[in-house]
Amino acid sequence: MPLVAVTAFAAGEVLQPLFLVLAGVGAGLTGSVAGLASLVSYPALLALGLPPVVANVTNTVALVGSTAGSVGGSRTELVGRARTLVPLAAVGVLGGSAGAVLLLRTPSAAFEVAVPFLVAVGSTAMLLRGRVVERSAAGLDPRVRRFTLFGVAAIGVYSGYFGAGAGVLLLALLLHTSGEALPVANAAKNVVLGAANGTAAVGFALFGPVRWSAALPLALGSVLGGLAGPAVVRRVSAARLRVVIGLAGLGLAVKLAFDAFG
Repeated sequence: MPLVAVTAFAAGEVLQPLFLVLAGVGAGLTGSVAGLASLVSYPALLALGLPPVVANVTNTVALVGSTAGSVGGSRTELVGRARTLVPLAAVGVLGGSAGAVLLLRTPSAAFEVAVPFLVAVGSTAMLLRGRVVERSAAGLDPRVRRFTLFGVAAIGVYSGYFGAGAGVLLLALLLHTSGEALPVANAAKNVVLGAANGTAAVGFALFGPVRWSAALPLALGSVLGGLAGPAVVRRVSAARLRVVIGLAGLGLAVKLAFDAFG
C-alpha cells in the first residue's frame, strides 16, 4: 500500500473517533439544554457513511451517555420529585420499548413523514408559551395527569422509534402540564426521556445493527456534554432559553421535512 494511502488511513482512524467525541459533546449539551441531541449526533453518523437505520440505532445507544450526564448534573432540581417522576419514567419505558419494536419490525417511511409536524407542534408550543404555568391545582387535576401520561407514552414510542426532537415535545408537554419552572421541567425531561431511550437502547444493543466503533466515542462525548447542560439551563433566562429551544426545534422540523419530502 502506498505511503500516502497508509498515512491517510491512519489519520482517518484517529480523526473519526475524535470527530465523534466532539459530536457527542455537542449532542449531550444540546440534548440536556434543548432536547435536540439528535440534531447533532444523527447527522454526524450519517456524515461518516452509516446507513440511516444503522445510524438511528447507533445514535440511540450512544445517547444513553447524554442521559447519564444530564441526570447527574441535575441532582439539585430532582431532589424530592421521585413520586412524580417514577410513574412518568415507567410510562416512558413502556413507550420506548414499543417504539424500539416498531423500528426493528416495520418500515419507517410512514412514521418519518409525521415527524416534522410533531416537532413543529412542540416547538411552536414552546414559542407561544408566554410564561411558565403557575403551580396550581392544574398539576393535580386527574384529567391533566391522564393527558400527561398519555403524552409521555406517545413521545416514548416516538423516542424509541426515531427520537429526533422528542426532547422538545416532552419539554413542551411538561411545561404546560406540570407547573414547574424550566430548569426543573428540563431535569424531569432528561429523566423520563432517558428511561424511554435507555429501554430502546437495550433492545437495539441486543437485536439491532449497532455500529459500536461509532457508538462508544459518541457516548463518551455525550456524557461530558450532558454534565454541562444543566448548569447552562440554571444560568440562562428561562424566556430566552424557550425562544432558543423553540427556534432550534423549528429548524429541526424544517430539516426533517426536507429529508422526508425532498
